[in-house]
Amino acid sequence: MQILNNINFCRYEVKKSIFIAHAAPISEFDALNSSLREKHPKATHVVWAYRKLNEFNQIVENGSDDGEPKGTSAQPILNVLRGAEFVNVCILVVRYFGGIKLGTGGLVRAYSAAAKAVLNEAEVLLYEQKEEFIFSCKYAFVPRAEHFLQKLGAAFEDRTFGVDEVTWRLWLTSHQKDELKIFLDT
Repeated sequence: MQILNNINFCRYEVKKSIFIAHAAPISEFDALNSSLREKHPKATHVVWAYRKLNEFNQIVENGSDDGEPKGTSAQPILNVLRGAEFVNVCILVVRYFGGIKLGTGGLVRAYSAAAKAVLNEAEVLLYEQKEEFIFSCKYAFVPRAEHFLQKLGAAFEDRTFGVDEVTWRLWLTSHQKDELKIFLDT
């Protein structure tokens, strides 16, 4: 599976209709959706679709045709996301009508092409499932732990400084978790 690290956009034109596609991590969806509606008040449609993992690690999909004929806009975007195996990614497409009707097939092709174009511009990363991991160590061990975590490529999310020890909260891949357990046992 694949994810995106940042927001990307591109412009696509078909028969004078302009499609401005945006791809982003799912965490940016709400803010991006409202900002696009503010920036493009004269746009005919703001179509969106996303795929994300829920708390049970199941894929959840949703989309909105925003007034386009049913199945001609959000569904093709979802199909592009599915085909490229993206998760935790949203695509929003702003459409300005150019005066020439595209028909249902033309809309499907246009929204699909816009979604593919914006994903081609994006920096794609492989998705790795991470789990929360909490451990504690004495203050004398902190510099060693920081060095090891940096070498491991694991950024800590939170540290709590107690009287005698420091408690770390991390999100790690299974490989990182195994490596850290070995390090802590030595």
